[in-house]
Amino acid sequence: MATIISLDPRVTRLSIDEGVNERDVLIPTLDQHPTFEVFHQEKSGSHHVHVGTLHAPNPELALILAKEQFGRRGQTHNIWVVKTEDVFTLTSEDSDIFDTVPEKTYRDVSAYMVRNKVEAFKKAQKEGAE
Repeated sequence: MATIISLDPRVTRLSIDEGVNERDVLIPTLDQHPTFEVFHQEKSGSHHVHVGTLHAPNPELALILAKEQFGRRGQTHNIWVVKTEDVFTLTSEDSDIFDTVPEKTYRDVSAYMVRNKVEAFKKAQKEGAE
C-alpha cells in the first residue's frame, strides 16, 4: 500500500495511506473532525497551560497542527493535545461540593497580622532610640 509523499516532511512522516479518503475519518453525525484541547509548556518545569482547541482527524495530526498554531510564537518546550471528549470536568451546578471544605484562613498570608507587629516593633525601636 502506497503512502502519501509530500514536500512537507511532517505529512510524509504520518504514513497516511494514499487510498484513505479524508471523509472516512470524519465523525459521521457531525461531519467534522474531532476536537482536541491544546496545552502549551513555555519552559522546562513550568506548568502546561490550555491555549486553545483545534479540529484534526487523529492525535498525530492534531500535534502537528498544535505545533504550527500555538508553538511557533514565543518560547515552547512542550505541547500536549487531548481529545475534548476525554476531558472530564465538573459542571457549574456541581460547584457546591467545594462548600464542604472548611475555612482555612490560617493558610492565607492575610490571616497573619505580622505587618502590624512589625510596624509596632519599628515604632517602639524608634521611640526607644529617642
